[in-house]
Formats: sequence, C-alpha cells, structure tokens
Amino acid sequence: MPPPPPPPSPPSPSTDPTPDDDEAFDRHRRRVLWALPTGLYLVGSRAGDEINLMTANLVVQVCLEPKLVAVALEHESVTARLVRQGQAFAISLLQRGDRDVIRRFVKPVVDVERRADGTVTTMAGHAVIEAGPAHLPVLAAAAGYVLCSLTSAQDLGSHILCLGEVVDVGGEPSEAAVLRMEDTRMHYGG
Repeated sequence: MPPPPPPPSPPSPSTDPTPDDDEAFDRHRRRVLWALPTGLYLVGSRAGDEINLMTANLVVQVCLEPKLVAVALEHESVTARLVRQGQAFAISLLQRGDRDVIRRFVKPVVDVERRADGTVTTMAGHAVIEAGPAHLPVLAAAAGYVLCSLTSAQDLGSHILCLGEVVDVGGEPSEAAVLRMEDTRMHYGG
C-alpha cells in the first residue's frame, strides 16, 4: 500500500507580498503581527526613591509551578533599569473604560506627587498605591494587580524579557472587562 499523499499546503493569496518585496512585506508583516491578541497593562517599578509606571502589552503568565509572569520591556527604558535594580515589578490590569489612562504612561513619569512621609499618591495625575514590601506603584483604579519578584532577565535585542515569581495579587479582574490593545487605536510590534 503506497503512503498517503502529503497534506496540501495552505493557500497563499497572490496579493500577499513576498520577502523579495521588502517594503510591502514589512507592511504586511506589521499588520499581521498587530492582529495578535494582546492586553495593555501598566508595569510598576521602583529602585530606592525612583519610581515609574510604564505602558506594556507584552505580559504573559509563563509557568504554573512556580507561578511566573514574563514582561518584555524596551531595553533602554527607565522601567527596565528600575526592574533590574529593584529586583521586582508590578503589573496593573486596567479596565476597558480606562483606555485613555494608558497614553499617560507611554513615556517616563515626571509628574509624581508624594505625601510628607514620601509615600507616592499620584503619578501622571492618576491615583496610585504602593503595594507590597517593595512599595511598587499600582494604579489605584486597576481591575487587578500582580506583584512579582524578579527571577531572571534575558536580553532579547530591542527588549529585555523579565521573569518574575508572583508574590502577591490584588483586585477582582473577573468582575471587570480588562483593557486590550484592540480597544484602542494603538499598535505595537511588527
């Protein structure tokens, strides 16, 4: 009995650019990568008195035992430096209605208000709490948050992949619609 024929190749529309057409291929690749489902989060970081919240979309749970979360941060970002120095990070899960908040944290935060004792109360005009023993910034209006202790950082080129063990969580994200990239007009990647 002859072996079964190989499965047919998936159709490739003739309008798809080929790698030979660099500019068209780059545009097509960007559109396809932008279509990958992804969330939008705020990554909180701290080293000493220096503190930051940064918009991120490359966040995922990567291990069940131990509970590990990965976040990819731009290599030269303030947050990447603070996460490495402070050895911890926080992830704020945002509610779908908070899509305007995300734009306030695409650049390093310079507008930070503190109480007399030094506790941070607002960043970029939004109320924050300091969570956990590392006093990491978390958006007060977050649907939920995850606090992580940095376990490793891997240089990937333009980004650094930070793995953190979950040490605490808060909020009730199951009761809220969580913000996703497709809820905004923002695109990242590709």
